Amino acid sequence: MSIGTFSCGTIFVDLRFANQQVEGFDVKNPEDVPFYARLLLTSYSLCQGIPSMYWGVLSDRIGRRPALPIGLVGDLATFVLFGLFKSFTWAIVTQSLNGVFAGNVAVIKSVFAEISDDTNRPRMMALLPLMWNLGSVGGAAIGGIFADPTHQYPRIFGHMEIFRVFPYLLPCLIGCSITVFGLVMGIFKMEETLVREPASRTMDIRMSLTSPSSSTSTLATESTQLLTEPVQPKQRSMRELLTPTVVRVMATNVVMGLGVAMSDQAYPIFAASDLSDGGLGFAARGIGFSLAVSGAAVMYLQLVAYPKLERKYGALYCYQRGQRMLIPVYLAIPFLSLLTSRLEESIDAKTHVSTLPSWMSHALGEYTLWLLLVLLLLARTTGTVLAFTSINLLTVNLAPSKSELGFMNGIQQLAMTTTRIAGPIMAGVIWTWSIKHSFSYPFNSHMVWVLCAALTALSLRMSHKIPESVNTFAAGNNKRDTADDV
Repeated sequence: MSIGTFSCGTIFVDLRFANQQVEGFDVKNPEDVPFYARLLLTSYSLCQGIPSMYWGVLSDRIGRRPALPIGLVGDLATFVLFGLFKSFTWAIVTQSLNGVFAGNVAVIKSVFAEISDDTNRPRMMALLPLMWNLGSVGGAAIGGIFADPTHQYPRIFGHMEIFRVFPYLLPCLIGCSITVFGLVMGIFKMEETLVREPASRTMDIRMSLTSPSSSTSTLATESTQLLTEPVQPKQRSMRELLTPTVVRVMATNVVMGLGVAMSDQAYPIFAASDLSDGGLGFAARGIGFSLAVSGAAVMYLQLVAYPKLERKYGALYCYQRGQRMLIPVYLAIPFLSLLTSRLEESIDAKTHVSTLPSWMSHALGEYTLWLLLVLLLLARTTGTVLAFTSINLLTVNLAPSKSELGFMNGIQQLAMTTTRIAGPIMAGVIWTWSIKHSFSYPFNSHMVWVLCAALTALSLRMSHKIPESVNTFAAGNNKRDTADDV
């Protein structure tokens, strides 16, 4: 619930609405608007990722229940302040602070891992990206529908001066109402999920048994006390936690996530670009429809298909299988532009001799394009769901005890935030460079997609060095925890 609250409260500030917000700052050069809009978005992502590790460590020390409400209160306050911005500096500061408090998403992952068991943990971890997607869609809808209400709905809000002075306050307040609900539920209904299993101090009493001065009754009493005396589990250092397996998992996570982040940014650019530039020439409606069709499969894949696959093959296999699906999809998508060009040329050449009407020939070509596009996007969605859901599960499996779950999830959140910042920037720069130069394949408009495939192939190769033991939830092995802590 909380992660959906964060998403619905903050994700409405996507690139489209950020452009409108920046335009209200009276930017002197209109060409600088996209730069400032991207800076506004980057400030949030950057400030969300850096503190995420510290949020995780804090929750390992004080518990999950105190850490989550702190983040929700901060999210609530900073988001209201964001709706009251009058300058770009104010917007940057409030967005950055909002990202800091939203960084406790690592705590939410830890809660999900702790309230589940081996029978339902894959499904619980699959809920995380699903809730993020729902929050993203809901947040974007709130921003689009309720931004600048005095102009969109003058009959209802035209007389309200506060919304004329602060045109983006209303969607912020609506998002905050969801945050308030999550905060109330967290304070009054949520129970602490971090239950530390106290270790028992053991001692080799064989020397005492051989001592002639020790009576049998005294030995029995002392050994009973020693065996039952509770000891606080030892907090491992960062060096102890960053084992070679953890480093490998996080490294492949970064490389895979960078490829996915680049493709997420590249597809809308590719779809909107002209055929002459290697794109599809879609209007905004066509781009949105293509993404909606592929996104419709997410709920089934995450809640039904993935848990069955993970239960049968394990999270590591699903992670690798998802990447194997993504590689050919990345390589195939840009060829749709060439196919579209060839179809149009063929249709134009045959309309003079064909018995079919020209409109029917164009319709057949368009249906062929859409069929192939939807199939590729569905395959891309399937591969992404397998990869990201698996890496979430592998991350929680790596924690040696429940008291280190927050740290592990914080490290992963930092890694993913880094890719979400770098990926879109890299995709935009590479696409612009490739269409400005007349180089041959793969340095033409295919270049960004080839790089996505190369990154995914590298990540797949790195994943083969990860041991099969990562398929087991290490923090659930109480014997291992006890042995390590004593």
